Amino acid sequence: MLSGGGARGAYEAGVLRYLLEELPLRLGHAPRIDIVTGSSVGAIHACFLAANAHRPHRAGDRLTRIWRRLSLGSLATLRTGELLRSPLRALGWLRPKLLRGRERPLPERIHGLFETGPLEALVRRSIDWRRIGVNLAEGHLEAVSVAATEIATGRVVAFLEAHDPAAAWSGDPSLVSRKVELRVEHALASAAIPVIFPAIKIEDTYFADGGIRLNTPLAPALRLGADRVLVVPLRKGAGDDSELERSNARIASYANPLFLYGKMLNALLLDHVETDLARMRVINGILERGERAFGPDFVERINAAARYERDHPFRKVEDVVVRPSQDLGVLAGELVSDPQRSASVPGWVRVLQRALGLAGEALEADLLSYLLFDRVYTEPLVALGFEDARRQEEELGRFFTD
Repeated sequence: MLSGGGARGAYEAGVLRYLLEELPLRLGHAPRIDIVTGSSVGAIHACFLAANAHRPHRAGDRLTRIWRRLSLGSLATLRTGELLRSPLRALGWLRPKLLRGRERPLPERIHGLFETGPLEALVRRSIDWRRIGVNLAEGHLEAVSVAATEIATGRVVAFLEAHDPAAAWSGDPSLVSRKVELRVEHALASAAIPVIFPAIKIEDTYFADGGIRLNTPLAPALRLGADRVLVVPLRKGAGDDSELERSNARIASYANPLFLYGKMLNALLLDHVETDLARMRVINGILERGERAFGPDFVERINAAARYERDHPFRKVEDVVVRPSQDLGVLAGELVSDPQRSASVPGWVRVLQRALGLAGEALEADLLSYLLFDRVYTEPLVALGFEDARRQEEELGRFFTD
């Protein structure tokens, strides 16, 4: 299960490189992955993995090379006019011309602050989209799902392509499965961070970042039958005293809209995983206690009793979580504040740095950590993800051993 977080996704690429290139040396074979689910930038990675499931040993290095070569100036440009118009749109004083009336077809996207045509082209050409269906048909994996938020309803739609034509679910109004042939539009829709990147039209409605409601897509994986899950979130985890001290040091920034927007993105895109994992572990604990109290057939009996109420059975699910050992927002702040590195980032990044109150200070820069699609940030993240996964080699080896 691959999470979202914009440029933070480079960390995910480092973890995947370890899984696909180094871990096989320990196991003696490539780790078998049956189900891949992703949200936001994790959706792009999920599609990349699915398209390379027939040759996983080559995928990790290729993915990390893409991230390490990124140059922000060549991938996305700030739409200054859109930046000036956004406050007026927020107050309802300005509407896009193409949305006034229905005399014309709806545009393919609703523009965000950044023009992302080159980034979208990179996603399109870096993934063999036809190969996803071929790999599913040949049994190299069972299913791949990417989650996006349907703007009109607020519900999560899990776009699903699977080997089993009956692989889908129903009965959950907040998480809808939709069988599709995955295309670049599905991945881009899942990665469309609100306001920043364009919302994408699929069929007759618009979609935005799946992480708004379902950043780490545990639910689709469980509904597809997973009984062991490897989760790669993009946040360090529970806070400690140092995080509190850092936050208190920036009390003056609390009135800064850009600072607060970064914190809001953390809440929307990064925090769901802890709740989902906690809920899953609670259910595991209930089932384990039930087996001790009522016998080893407890799970079978409770599923028999609930078969008319649930469309998927209860089961115990093992999990392994590989998460950042460093705060990725702090890392972004340190990098752009480093005099030796700052000269290599685009000018608008330095403007945003000053607007966030970061000039000359190595403090957390959450908003920048989502936007800094540049090797100055992504290369250290790739290395961090690889090393964090390596530190969990024993646990990962057991996880992938039948």
